[in-house]
Order: sequence, then structure tokens, then C-alpha cells
Amino acid sequence: MSTLLTQLELGPMFRALMRNKIGALLIALQIALTLTIMVNAIFMMQERSQQMARASGLDEANTFYLSNTVFAQNYNLKTALQQDLQRIRQTPGVVDATQINAIPLSGGGWSMSLQTKAGDDIEGTGTAVYMVDEHGINSMGLELIAGENFQNSDIGWREEGSTKWPPKAIISKALAETMFEGDWKNALGKTVYIDNHQPVQVIGIIKALQAPWNGWNGVERSMLVPQQLDSKGSRFFIRTEPGRRDELMPVIEKMLAESDRGRIIRNVNSMEQTRDESYQEHQATNTILLTVIIVLTLITGFGIVGLAMFSINRRTRQIGTRRALGASQWQVMRYFMLENLLISFAGVILGAAGAIGLNIWLVATFEMSPLSPVLLVIGVVALLIVGQLAVSYPALIASKISPATATRGRA
Repeated sequence: MSTLLTQLELGPMFRALMRNKIGALLIALQIALTLTIMVNAIFMMQERSQQMARASGLDEANTFYLSNTVFAQNYNLKTALQQDLQRIRQTPGVVDATQINAIPLSGGGWSMSLQTKAGDDIEGTGTAVYMVDEHGINSMGLELIAGENFQNSDIGWREEGSTKWPPKAIISKALAETMFEGDWKNALGKTVYIDNHQPVQVIGIIKALQAPWNGWNGVERSMLVPQQLDSKGSRFFIRTEPGRRDELMPVIEKMLAESDRGRIIRNVNSMEQTRDESYQEHQATNTILLTVIIVLTLITGFGIVGLAMFSINRRTRQIGTRRALGASQWQVMRYFMLENLLISFAGVILGAAGAIGLNIWLVATFEMSPLSPVLLVIGVVALLIVGQLAVSYPALIASKISPATATRGRA
């Protein structure tokens, strides 16, 4: 065994580190801090990405909506609404259209509490409420997985200020599971109560429909009720044939605007655009977190390079002596890479404890999910690799120190 291999025992290496323990400790703490923040930041990015990937239940690629605001006096809202819907539905390329009170993922809408029993002291389940006619399910591209759709005879008018609810409703599978202890099929045909005492029969269940609020923990809980709004401000939700949405958006806007000068057509948006706007904060947060991860990793890498270069400059004569005793360039490199590995191991052990502790606090404070052990392991391995890559250049410099040059250097 060569002289260097004998000297590469862990005991001498630890003693060498102890002579520069402040620098080694600082790097270990930097690695620990980076791991703590990096793992939890990636975890939060994953959670936000999963939220953004949730299916809204809509045919997003082929749906859009617009606002209809009436300003004319003596305006027959009910007649005008039916005429507008008929014009839209008869437009070539349109699959269906409905009036709706709120838009999924838009940030604004209606919500109510549903109960399985009537009473003022019964705990209810919050749900988003969408008011549509019998064309609602087809217009939104929803999937009815049980029960039946509304009939034309079910549709009623909701006057402004009214608190009366229709006797029928269609609810999302997630809402059914929440209200009936995971057995969503058991909800079909059941009577639930809205506004504490008003009975509503569940006549159908849809696979999915998200609420207007993406940050709400009940975002998957939604309910359709058969009502049309007798209001000067309303929205039309329109579904087109595949690939024709962008073509028909300006066509329908212009058609409605020109057909009646007593109102304004505005806020024409696709559901894909609404989804993008809804998750802007999520995207921005992920970008910030990614930037923090990159910066911390670079700082840690540069810190390792700086410590290694400082150590090499202090031990120039020692390196030259080892080279003179027969140590190869690879053996010198291996020495410094192993030394860095010891520091990195200490750092990742502290960092793993810190990452778990921070995650416990995040779970308790923000009701987040527990950290995945796999993610922690990946973070540990990634930082160990970063450490080895960072020290490889200084180690290469050290391996090229010649015995003659080293012996002329300072002790």
C-alpha cells in the first residue's frame, strides 16, 4: 500500500480538519441550511404543481365565457336572456351555452353550507354553488356519473335578493364523498338541507367540478342548481366544437353586441386563460423558490471551493512532500474529495434534521402534507454530489503541485 493510502486514514484527516475547524464548521452549516431550505422548497413547489394540475372537470380547451351587463331601462331580462342563449346555441360551431352565476377558478362566486339533517345547530359542509339551466352540464363539458340531468321544467328564476332555493340539485363526487362518509353513490336520491332548513334532493352526481377559489380546501366540492338569474349582470358560459374556441370568441362577442344596444358585452375569457390567471401566484411562488434553491446551491458550492483553496494554500508543503514520497495526482485529489465528503456528511445530517423540523412546523402551521422521505434522500444525495463537484477543481489544482515547487514554499 502506498504512503498516501496510509496517511489517508480518517484519524489524520479529522485532525487536519480540526486545525481549520471554523471553516469546516461554516461549510457544514451552509450545507445544512441549504438542505433544510431546498428540500422544503421543492416540497412546496411539488404541492403547488399538483394543485395546478388538478382537473377542473370542465372541457377547458373548448370553453369560454363572457359578461353581459344591461344598462337600458324597461329591459325585459327574461326574454332577452332566452333570445341570447338561442342565438349563441344556433351559431355554427357552438356545442351549447348556458347562463351561469360564477366561473370556476375565477376567484369570485357563491358558496353555501349543506347539511344531511335540518337544523340551526347542525354542522354543514361548504360547497360552491353554480346556477345553470338544463344545458349547464353539456355547456361546461361535465361528466354525469350517476343520476339524471335537470329538465326544462326544473328551471326557475332567481330574483335579486331571493333566499329561496330549488328542490333539486346535482353535486360533485367530492362533495358527495364528504357528506356521506366516502360513499358517494349513497348521496344519489338523498335529501340534503341548504340554509339550515330548505330541503334539496340530489338527483345527479358529476365526476368533478372545481369551485371558484383554488386555495380553498374544499375546491372540489361544488353543486349545480336549476336556476336562472333575473339580473342586469350575468355571464354566458359557452362550449364550442374542438379547435374552434378562439375562432368563435370574437364572433359571438360581436354578434351579441350588435344584436342589442341596451347592454355591454365584455370580459371575454377562455377557461384556459382563467386557469393561468388563477394560478399566477402559484407560478410566481414556484419561480421564487426555484431561484432561492439555485442561489443557495451556488453559494454552498462557492463556499466549498473557497474552503478547499484556502486549505490547499496552507498545506502546499505537505502536498509537495506527499508527492515526493510517491503519491499520484489521483491520490492527492482523492484525499481532498474525501475530506470534503466528511464535511458534507456532517452538513447533510444536520440538514436532514433541520428539514424534518421545518416540515413539522409547516404541517402544523399551514396544514401541509408531511415531507416525503424519498425527497429528503434525493436532497441529501444531490448536495453530496454538489460538494464533490465543487471540490474537484481545487483538488485538481492541488494534485498538480510539484514536489520541487512545494518544498520552496512556506511551511
